[in-house]
Formats: sequence, structure tokens, C-alpha cells
Amino acid sequence: MAYASGKFASALCDRCGFKYKLLDLKKEWNGLKTCHTCFEPKHPQLEPIRAPSDPEALYNPRPSTDEGIGEGFVFINNSNIFKGNNMNPSIVGQNFIISKMTASVGAVTITT
Repeated sequence: MAYASGKFASALCDRCGFKYKLLDLKKEWNGLKTCHTCFEPKHPQLEPIRAPSDPEALYNPRPSTDEGIGEGFVFINNSNIFKGNNMNPSIVGQNFIISKMTASVGAVTITT
């Protein structure tokens, strides 16, 4: 659709109300058409800068191929737990593999 050039058109400033040529009025960020003295640019705080998001994954990960996964050490400071059991306290600190492990809040129970 074609529009007229408006070189003879006049309009009122939306702030001060004075009559100006339509081509002399500027459109503000909030949609008002104002004269050059009433024109206010948009304040930078109205468009805050967005912080970039943190990356969530590695680009080309190289997972560990160590065969020792699932093995570990257990250190027990209290040797009183071995009294009355057939367990030998010499296994404390030795490398072992756990086949099944159940846990509860405050205590850990290991069953084989």
C-alpha cells in the first residue's frame, strides 16, 4: 500500500501539545510522537543485559577407561566392631570389591 509523503501535514507533539510539521516529529520507544525538544531516548536500564548461561556439558569428553572402577578403600577408626564377630580387623584399609550395599541414615550396612 502506498502512503502520501506528508510534506504539508501538521501534527501535535504528544508531550508539549505544540503544532509541528509531521515530518519533524520523532517516534519514541513508547510510541509517542514528540518534537526535538521533548524527545527522550530510552534509558539503558530499561533493557538490562542478559548474562550468558553457563555451559552444561563438555564439548568432547574423554571418559576414564580405568578398570579399577568400583573398587575402594574403607578406613574404620573404631576396632570394637570386630568383637564377637569372625571378621579379622586386618582387612581394614585393604582393597576390596562390594557386591551389594545397603545403607540407612546414620549407618552403613554391607552384605555379601
